[in-house]
Amino acid sequence: MTERARRRRGAPRPGGRRGRGTPGRALAALVALGLLGAAGAVPAAAAHPRASGPVDVLYAGSLLDLMTRSIGPAFHRATGYTVSGFANGSSALATEIKGGTQVADVFLSASPGVNDSLEGAANGDWLSSYTVFGASPLVLGYDPHSRFARALRAKPWYDVVGRPGFRLGRTDPATDPKGVLAVDALRGAALSFDRPGLAALATTSSDVFPETALVGELQAGQLDAGFFYAVEARAAHLRTVPLVGTGLAGDYTVAVVNRAPHRAGARAFVAFLLGPVGRRLLRANGVTPIVPARVVPVRGGPTTAPAAPTS
Repeated sequence: MTERARRRRGAPRPGGRRGRGTPGRALAALVALGLLGAAGAVPAAAAHPRASGPVDVLYAGSLLDLMTRSIGPAFHRATGYTVSGFANGSSALATEIKGGTQVADVFLSASPGVNDSLEGAANGDWLSSYTVFGASPLVLGYDPHSRFARALRAKPWYDVVGRPGFRLGRTDPATDPKGVLAVDALRGAALSFDRPGLAALATTSSDVFPETALVGELQAGQLDAGFFYAVEARAAHLRTVPLVGTGLAGDYTVAVVNRAPHRAGARAFVAFLLGPVGRRLLRANGVTPIVPARVVPVRGGPTTAPAAPTS
């Protein structure tokens, strides 16, 4: 067959490709490609099976927005597990774990000292160890519409919060470690800067609120300012000033609770939180990760945490 005849009849050139194919053959090729793609996707999915089910996480109220908007959804996307969370003051949560009123797989506290109440036979052996994984400084969040807002921006906080009519909110030190730090800040400033009126503020209970309600009280204009961790202030987009002269911060811990009903999910959550994605989310939301995290066993000193997963 001559070259001209081949072109006229649409025959393929020797060693070459045919010209335009027929619609039927094009459709067949597309179907084949589709089947190939589907066949290739099945082994990939089988190689990385996703988990499912709840993980009951009890966490400090200052982590409410971080957990519900960031950590929880990211953990679900990465693993398939779903965080079933409950927020409250850390000390109150420990009491609820001991009393059996809240079931927990994981306990996230804002103070290492709170964990002591869950350790040992006398306390029910709820924790065998915990990990200190991050810190967030204590700051003063204020209402930008307050008549004291300009003074707070221009002067040290301890020169403003004791003025007549100033409404200063804090949490209850009996149920929340942040309330303890707020009292420490007031009493420390009273001594260091000769402001005896601040010591009196540390004893009043008129502006004491639950940890999960304090942000709302400030945003509603019921307070001029309040004590917050940077992580919750950033999540709520609060205006803040530093607590000059204090250097106080919340030290966050995580622990798998003994007798956790969803132990595999609990371990997966801790691994995610201490891993690279968890650390990035913490840093982006006002918590400085401690790398390597510190594992504190019962009746023992701090040790180095195992290497966090890299994927």
